[in-house]
Amino acid sequence: MGTPEVPLEHAHETIEHHAHHSSEPWIMGVALTAAVLAALAAVTALYVEHYSDEAMRELIESNDLWNESQAESIKEKELVTQKLTLEIMKRDLSAEDRKKLADYGTKKEEHRIEAKRKHDESEAHVRKHLPLSLGLTMFQVGIAIGAISALTKQKAFWFVSIAIGAAGVGFFAWGLLL
Repeated sequence: MGTPEVPLEHAHETIEHHAHHSSEPWIMGVALTAAVLAALAAVTALYVEHYSDEAMRELIESNDLWNESQAESIKEKELVTQKLTLEIMKRDLSAEDRKKLADYGTKKEEHRIEAKRKHDESEAHVRKHLPLSLGLTMFQVGIAIGAISALTKQKAFWFVSIAIGAAGVGFFAWGLLL
C-alpha cells in the first residue's frame, strides 16, 4: 500500500512568495506554520507507509500459515482415512505413518496459532495506520488553508490552519501511542 501523495509544493511556494512580498508581518508566520506542517506531514507519511506495509506483510504471512495449516489438516485426514481402512482390514498403520499422523496434528495447530498471532499483529498495525493517515490529512489541509490565508490576506484562515495542524498533531500522537 502506498501513501497517498497530495501535491502541496505549489501551495508552499505561494505562501513563501507572499511572505517575502507582503507588508503584513503575520504572513511570515503563515510561511513558518506551513513549513512546520510540511515537516510533520513528511514524518507522518513515513509512519503511515510503514504501518501499512507491515500490516499487509503480516496479513500475507498469516494467510500463508493458515494455508499450511489446511494442508497439514488434509494430510492428517488422509492418514486417518488410511488408518480406518486398515482397521477394517484388521491391520495397523506403519510406525512411520503413525509418526506422520501425530506430526500433522501438531504442525497444523502450530500453524494456526502462528497465523492468528500474525493476523492480530496486522490488525494492530492497521489500528495505528488510521489515526496516522488522519494526521497526515490534517497537516496537508492545514498547509492548504495556510496558502488560502496568504493569498486572501485573511489572518483568520491562518488560525484555522494552526487549529487543523494541531488536530493533525493529536492524530499523529494517537497513532504512535496505540
